[in-house]
Amino acid sequence: MDSRTRLPVVGMIGGGQLARMTHQAAIPLGQSLRVLAASESDPAALVARDVVLGTHTDLDALRAFAKGCEVVTFDHEHVPGEHLRALLAEGVKVFPGPEALLYAQDKWEMREKLSSLGLPVPPYAAVSNVQDVLRFGAAEGWPCVLKAVRGGYDGKGVWMLNTPSSAERVVPELLAAGTPLMVEQCVPMRRELAALVARSPFGQGAAWPVVETVQRDGICVEVLAPAPGVDGEAAQALALQVADALGVVGVLAVELFETASGVVVNELAMRPHNSGHWTIEGARTSQFEQHLRAVLDYPLGATDLMAPAVVMANVLGAMTPVAMGPDERLHHLFARFPDAHVHLYGKEERPGRKIGHVTFLGAEMEAVRSRAKLSAHWLSTGEWLDGYDIHGGTE
Repeated sequence: MDSRTRLPVVGMIGGGQLARMTHQAAIPLGQSLRVLAASESDPAALVARDVVLGTHTDLDALRAFAKGCEVVTFDHEHVPGEHLRALLAEGVKVFPGPEALLYAQDKWEMREKLSSLGLPVPPYAAVSNVQDVLRFGAAEGWPCVLKAVRGGYDGKGVWMLNTPSSAERVVPELLAAGTPLMVEQCVPMRRELAALVARSPFGQGAAWPVVETVQRDGICVEVLAPAPGVDGEAAQALALQVADALGVVGVLAVELFETASGVVVNELAMRPHNSGHWTIEGARTSQFEQHLRAVLDYPLGATDLMAPAVVMANVLGAMTPVAMGPDERLHHLFARFPDAHVHLYGKEERPGRKIGHVTFLGAEMEAVRSRAKLSAHWLSTGEWLDGYDIHGGTE
């Protein structure tokens, strides 16, 4: 408890852009998020007052950080489970707890748990040698997807195996490096969706409209809310079922593949998620405020849309150096699109790195999407895409 405000202190392990935006959501609630950051230059450390420097793998640092916190939560899932159990044994509230977080940390455990619940997942198998992959490919067909059981994100830790020879080349090298592996069917999907929900310790749940996520090179580049042509009730119910069955407290993102026969669960994330950044301006309650409400066991907020169409586009570091600085790019963007909602994360620009996002709201999806795509490209490269009308749609 903060003695000056008499309000609870929430500690967030990790100082990235998710912590930065959670800090922004904490301010109207009278709070200043406490952040465990690895560096003073981490995105959240640049803006938050209450910053502790340390790493998520250092138990002593975690103990010191947690002192005075009402609850400890995360902007990533990489904290060792044994460290979290040690904190719990010492009386620290940790949400989501290690028993739930395991299913976001370990893809094999996640698949096993969801399968036991009867939820739709792709066929999968453990990999201890290359023959396991060859047998799986022969049974399920090629291509298939090889995954690191732990640690993968944004396309990292995932390898597409198109042929048996590709498996024979890739698998032994990864196993020799000590990477625990599993293999899955390459799902014949129509598109990718995400169902974002929140759950409190009391058991209250809330769900935002299901969104479509557009991927490029394993990185989400656009989020369309609501997902065009989708009746999201079934996916929302699935995500709420997962949150309840796993005992999740906080925000849960369920990444889904839409197929001809329905949806299949791809991944889980137990924290604010890139697929929910649109909620800052586009929903009654943002995912960041909702996460705070959930871990503090406050009643959850309304999740309805603020406009018929909302699009978030990620701003990625350009592949070649950009002569024009970010301040000048912002100047020109706001001159052209005064209704743009821009969030820059204070991160050094590197090729393909998420350095911010831009959100637009409007009445018609394609017009809103056009403006978001054009704006994100401009903020990334300092170049306007050809063939786009500033009023939306192609010229």
